[in-house]
Amino acid sequence: MKYAGLIVLAVVAIGGGIYYFMAGETDAPPGQARGGPGGFGAQEVPLVTIAEVRREQLYDIVEAIGTAQANESVTLTAKVTDTVRSVDFEDGDYVEAGSVLLQLTNQEEQALLAEARANLDDAESQLRRVENLAAQGLTSEADLDVARSRAAASEARLNTVVARLRDRLIQAPFSGLLGFRQVSPGTMLAPNTAITTLDDISIIKLDFTVPETFFGAMQPGAAVLARSVSYPDREFEGVVRTVGSRVDPVTRAIQVRAHIPNEDRALRPGMLLTVRVVMAERSALVVPENAVYQIQDRAYVFRVGADMVAHEQEIRLGDRRFGSVEVLGGLEEGDRIVTEGIVKLRDGVRVRVETPESAVSGAVDPTGTHGERRARG
Repeated sequence: MKYAGLIVLAVVAIGGGIYYFMAGETDAPPGQARGGPGGFGAQEVPLVTIAEVRREQLYDIVEAIGTAQANESVTLTAKVTDTVRSVDFEDGDYVEAGSVLLQLTNQEEQALLAEARANLDDAESQLRRVENLAAQGLTSEADLDVARSRAAASEARLNTVVARLRDRLIQAPFSGLLGFRQVSPGTMLAPNTAITTLDDISIIKLDFTVPETFFGAMQPGAAVLARSVSYPDREFEGVVRTVGSRVDPVTRAIQVRAHIPNEDRALRPGMLLTVRVVMAERSALVVPENAVYQIQDRAYVFRVGADMVAHEQEIRLGDRRFGSVEVLGGLEEGDRIVTEGIVKLRDGVRVRVETPESAVSGAVDPTGTHGERRARG
């Protein structure tokens, strides 16, 4: 019986202590420590970081891999069979349109040219004499017609010889970059024998494919950003010029061609480029990605009002990119949301905002003055 009495007294004492503690907590004002200032169970107002909901320009981007092509490209060949007289270019030269690159032997054509010029001069002299006689009425119209026909035939013969001479001159059809020389002086050159290549690379045609789902949004004029492993720190800008007229029934992709200015000739035909196509631009509300948390299939943020009370707010999300999330509904521009300290919050709790005085040591000073002092020190 003695031990039973001691157990009853202990239970009564514990119950009284609990009642006293709960009474003390109920009487304490919000934010004050339980059981008195600085006592056991002190609860502080959560310290958080907040940011404003802002509006930004978002872009729909499609990524692909493309192959560079020259704006114009040709393999130069001869039209006639003859030996090479001289080669007037070097490997890799940049030439202007009309530049003479190669000459074939033309002694026979030169002789024919001299003969044709002499015949034309004689025919023109005869024509002038007949015209003078006809003006005086000393010759017939038939003789005048014969003289005119002879002069016209001589001129046509001269033009034929000049054309044959031009066929023995290989000229650049457009300005561009030459490839390797495939012939030497004295080579017997036949039609379709490759002499060299010529590429106009002032503009690069970039061919790539995109999935069929982007066909409706892919329009000429869309901005293109391309990169090459040869220039890891450089981005080449261009525009979509043509969208293919057919969808590949096997791959369900459509071919797209973009034009990229290449004045410094950094890009070359055949290079592999990674492509990003900026298809559409729109204005949208965005919030930092770390401000959003998921409960099942719903997304929420903590919105902070003027009274510094955090309220749980459900939102509708759009695209995610670069650490930001597009907000389709639930927030307005300028709303303040919690970005750091979410794990310490619940709906309706009062918060306090982190200031430079309360920031941890080593935090970045937004003015940049701290960093300057460290650099000088």
